[in-house]
Amino acid sequence: MKKRLFLKLNLLFVSALFLQNALAQDYTQWSLPEGTKARLGKGKLHDIVYSPDGTQIAVGSSIGIWLYDANTGAEIALLTGHTGDVLSVAYSPDGNTLASGSGRGDGTVRLWDATTGRHKHTLEGHTEGVASVAFSPDGSTLAGGNYKEIWLWEVTTGEHKQILEGHTDRVLSVAFSPDGRTLASGSRDDTIRLWDAITGEYQRTLEGHTDWVLSVAFSPDGRTLASGADWRDKTVRLWDVTTGAHKHTLEGHNRWIRAVTYSPDGSTLASGSGDGTIRLWDATTGEHKRTLKGHTNDVYSIAYSPDGRTLISGSFSESYLWDVATAQHERILEGHTWDVYSVAYSPDGRTVGSGSYREIHLWDVATGRRKQLLEGHANYAYSLLYSPDGGTLASRGYDEIWLWETTTGRHKQTLRHGSGIASITYSPDGDTLASGSYANENYESFIRLWDTTTGRQKQSILAHRHSIYSVAYSADGNTLASGSYGKIRLWDAATGEHKRTLEGHVGGVHSLTYSPDGNTLASGSYDGTILLWEATTGEHKQTLEEYSGRVISLAYSPDGSTLASGNGDGAILLWDTITGAQKQTLEGHVGDVNSLVYSLDGSTLASGGGDGTVLLWEVSPTTNVMDVNQDGVVNTQDLELVSSQFGRSNQDLGDVNRDGIVNILDLVLVASVFGERY
Repeated sequence: MKKRLFLKLNLLFVSALFLQNALAQDYTQWSLPEGTKARLGKGKLHDIVYSPDGTQIAVGSSIGIWLYDANTGAEIALLTGHTGDVLSVAYSPDGNTLASGSGRGDGTVRLWDATTGRHKHTLEGHTEGVASVAFSPDGSTLAGGNYKEIWLWEVTTGEHKQILEGHTDRVLSVAFSPDGRTLASGSRDDTIRLWDAITGEYQRTLEGHTDWVLSVAFSPDGRTLASGADWRDKTVRLWDVTTGAHKHTLEGHNRWIRAVTYSPDGSTLASGSGDGTIRLWDATTGEHKRTLKGHTNDVYSIAYSPDGRTLISGSFSESYLWDVATAQHERILEGHTWDVYSVAYSPDGRTVGSGSYREIHLWDVATGRRKQLLEGHANYAYSLLYSPDGGTLASRGYDEIWLWETTTGRHKQTLRHGSGIASITYSPDGDTLASGSYANENYESFIRLWDTTTGRQKQSILAHRHSIYSVAYSADGNTLASGSYGKIRLWDAATGEHKRTLEGHVGGVHSLTYSPDGNTLASGSYDGTILLWEATTGEHKQTLEEYSGRVISLAYSPDGSTLASGNGDGAILLWDTITGAQKQTLEGHVGDVNSLVYSLDGSTLASGGGDGTVLLWEVSPTTNVMDVNQDGVVNTQDLELVSSQFGRSNQDLGDVNRDGIVNILDLVLVASVFGERY
């Protein structure tokens, strides 16, 4: 009793130290890649677990392990070091050690001091990523699921003890029995194997599931094993551990069961599913007791608090804390996001929008905190675009475009394409939205032009035989460019007439952008190259070789001196647009860099990645276009200068939004930062 009390007081004390550090420094600044000034979002959420004393919550994510205060939900620490997604986390029984297993590209298990966050050991040898880790009840052994194998490690020394072989496909879940004598493993071979945890000897195979076994858990008394399976099965099964006999099949979920866990008293079994629900079952009879509804996405992980009163559940980007008795829930641990497919700066530079699975997050650039959550898409928000005046945000789903009022977050309108949409772009005046489609069964793809005021389709252009991966307007709005497989086509934006075809790529053209002065069109392709074209004649000017396999995203700096490219290995390359030389490489994302955008003053580059984060990079600042006369402050003199150039074109000073003409939109942008100093 005294030992347990001492442990609890010790953990509380260290948690207080962690929390003091968290309050002293905002979490958006923790463990930043070199060259970044903030991280928006906390990455994908993969696994979630309570500490043994219930004071902390550990979350395995795409960028590391987040530690939270279980009572307040405040961020305590971010543990980094893995080079891949952290798929699994587990506390040792005494709460002193935290284990984390990482996916492909890393494939290691790391042991951390749970009180200080210090990295203790790296356990290597896994070849295909570690989907599950589990401590033995005495804390001396750690099991990790590898490809067709279970590896056992000595926790104190980090030494490898044993390999258990027998599965014919990847091991997805492992669990020790409460007495530490038996180890259960669930696999993609649709079976569960039981092993003698001391000798490593194979005991028996439990067969009955008709799909991958994603999760296994022992009852607190060790007599029953629960297992959850994938899509074709969709059931939870209960097994007699001693005999291997199948006891019950629990049906009710309509998608896979990723997580199963018993309440501490063993009376209830909880299952988390891809149908977005958590079901509570009578652990003895298998009878369904209650369904917890609230998640809008797949439930990946569930865990009971040590007292059994609370259940925490993790989804793609959201975590809920449930009162087990009342089924009431509240959203906690906010900031996790799934793949970020798109980022967009508001014209005033104060907000960054990121598009993810079924959600759009609007982030305050100054604080790094999320200020608004827009929900409604049935799938990913693949593209985000602010209208030139900043009043509307357009988001591209699979087959429709949503328009949002930026001040209130209200959904204004839905533009229904009638087929899959691969790309969108605003005209410089904001009156038209262009969308490019995926190719249909007749090898036809269309550009559709939409009136942004009425939402009506103005024109449809049969444009390519393959999907239109990218569209972009020229700075003056007279030309619309479309990128498809191996070809770029230029169109008269007013009439829809085809002007010319640019050929040179040998892969899909997934990114197009015009230089701010309108003289150059840059195209990025999955063939690994960036081609620069003379915008008026279509003449090929230069080739920038990426050598990474895929160019996914492009963005020009506002002064046109730099072109940024995002690729498939997590790197961003900065190019000198005059010489074509590579100036800098920015590394920080894990996976694809799906979207890039510069702030209006050119000092910050925002990148959205497949790791579920937005990174803000400190890049060489250019002159701040809002401070029109460059005297260091935005004041009435700047407003007067813009007003004096109303109606003129190609005025570099007054045309702050670089749309080719000085008008009320430029005045509004300058007024929005009135009084600010640079």
